[in-house]
Amino acid sequence: MSRSFIRRHGPSSLDDVRNQVKEPLEDFTMAKWTADRLPSMAGATVVITGAGGGIGLVTARELARVGARVVLAVRNVDKARQAVAGMRGDFDVRRLDVADLDSVRAFATSYTGDIDVLINNAGVMDIPAARTAQGLDVQTATNYFGPFVLTNLLLPRLTDRVVTVSSQLHRFGRLDLDDLDWRTRKYNGLAVYESSKLAVVLFSLELQRRLTASGSHVRSVIAHPGVARTGLVTHSPLGFVNRLPFLVQDVEHGALPLMYAATQDVPGNAYVGPDGLFSFTGYPLIRKPSRAGLDPAVAKRLWQATATLTGTEPRVHM
Repeated sequence: MSRSFIRRHGPSSLDDVRNQVKEPLEDFTMAKWTADRLPSMAGATVVITGAGGGIGLVTARELARVGARVVLAVRNVDKARQAVAGMRGDFDVRRLDVADLDSVRAFATSYTGDIDVLINNAGVMDIPAARTAQGLDVQTATNYFGPFVLTNLLLPRLTDRVVTVSSQLHRFGRLDLDDLDWRTRKYNGLAVYESSKLAVVLFSLELQRRLTASGSHVRSVIAHPGVARTGLVTHSPLGFVNRLPFLVQDVEHGALPLMYAATQDVPGNAYVGPDGLFSFTGYPLIRKPSRAGLDPAVAKRLWQATATLTGTEPRVHM
């Protein structure tokens, strides 16, 4: 970890990372949780965004294998159809660009029927500055604004839980509630990614608070894949981690926390990630997000600011 990295992120963020080592891990004599332990999902419908490749596709494949009807909500419909063409299971491929709020609203409006599990998986990392059709920052819209709007619109159809994918890099995120859209701050691709993933953690916290207060049995859960070898970082300076086997795990293991969060009896606002050192690799375990991600006052203010910025009427009030 370089000195410049430490200077930029500050000591509190590093304390959060160090605390990962102190967390109690599972008894290593116990069997590790794998996809072989998935329960039957017969009769359940699961919507997964960004499921055309990577951990989203693996999650779709495995949940379909145990009986779920899986809706792949993707930008490239043809690519996703080709990806699932040889797989056994019930797949429904639909177009959704989570960065485009018009696309999000069109998807939600056209959707009929119940959804047992929504997995907000689509994401981008450390990309150049760009704006969506609505003028929003593309990276923040993909990772946070889009999932916020989609979840709110689909909540009336949700019967069990929403799983939103974050990252251990949320521990280094810095939010500016007056500039969520990076209009006044200097754009830095990695800093934007970190902030968007912190926003996801706080979103889950406030969503669960609202669900509980309203008497809903729907749960909000967070999952992160650790450091998985996917195409997410290929264009980023952090892409070198894919060449470090001791820091990275394959996509099959990276998808396990998503599957665990989507199917196991975990508490609301659980933070599920790999059980290894710093939660980089390993098998699913409920861990702890950063202290900044557990601030209820900031979570409430973030929700209100995001609803205003995106023009979203929340479906759970309180």
